[in-house]
Amino acid sequence: MKEVSILEQSVSVEGKPQSVTIQDSINLAKTAEKLGYKRFWVSEHHNHPTIVGTAPEVLMAAIATQTKNIRIGSAGIMLPHYSPFKVAEQFRVLEALAPNRIDLGLGRAPGSDGRTALALNPNSRNDSEQFPGHVRDLMAWVNNEKLIEGHPFGSLIAQPTSETGPEMWMLGTSNYGAQLAAYLGIPYCFAHFITNGSGMKSAIEIYKSEFQPNKKYKKPRVNVCLWALTAKTNDEAKYLFSSRAAWKIGRDIGHLGPITDPDNALNIINSNNWENEYNHMYENSLVGEINYTKDKIDKLIKENDVDEISILSWCHDENARIKSYELFSNAYELNIKNTNYKNVSVN
Repeated sequence: MKEVSILEQSVSVEGKPQSVTIQDSINLAKTAEKLGYKRFWVSEHHNHPTIVGTAPEVLMAAIATQTKNIRIGSAGIMLPHYSPFKVAEQFRVLEALAPNRIDLGLGRAPGSDGRTALALNPNSRNDSEQFPGHVRDLMAWVNNEKLIEGHPFGSLIAQPTSETGPEMWMLGTSNYGAQLAAYLGIPYCFAHFITNGSGMKSAIEIYKSEFQPNKKYKKPRVNVCLWALTAKTNDEAKYLFSSRAAWKIGRDIGHLGPITDPDNALNIINSNNWENEYNHMYENSLVGEINYTKDKIDKLIKENDVDEISILSWCHDENARIKSYELFSNAYELNIKNTNYKNVSVN
């Protein structure tokens, strides 16, 4: 049985206040714990009208106080926006709130447009070029270890200190992140949902072949984050998927905003003659009734020798989204490992 986790992007939905979207993210984390998911990761985007999760470290803190067992992580912290020392302090606090449950996933991409990246950090372009060194420093600080000899900030300690530290992950969609993760000897997560799998096989092979073991991570560990959605029937799953499809086709021609309900999404698709794109997108997606969808996912896992998967789902109806995660949990028998599982079925 593979480890299965959730990536949450806090997606804006038509007719729902964005503050409620954030509350839904916290509630989903609590449900994910009951369903037996291993990790609950939250993303970072800025100035985005669809994805409103802007501060993963704050959301993680809220989730940490309302859960007990599930691992909580960032997917990720876009490090060029920030001081590595400040990020280390934030995650030392998170580690104090939830010892041995914190994952620090790092990314180099801006998660925003160029103007927003500049607003977040006027030196973001230079800091992006210093990314490997900044990751090295951050790793040392969050684990209460010494920085390299002669480092100008070598005397600084990220507090609060403790005997435990966050689990570090490198996130990526290219060979660059895979090579850096291998060099640093930390786990690697490929964002399949961004590239539809393009470049994944090469990145994973490079990561595994170049991985350098260390005292904390003895062997490579690969997580693949997938966009997937399931329901009782293929027709229902495709219907729910129309909200994502209409958004994605619209995005490609410059339209961004909250996702709309399936009926309106289908109306948009039909009125713009996007049926072919919609059908093609569905056929090449991880969307359908549970056995059909799980078979597709299992094939991907086997072909790429993946250790873990994380599932990302968008849905206009929050109950339908929770039901999808429940179906995946049952299919992968996640609740068998969780003795605290209760019936959280959504009818």
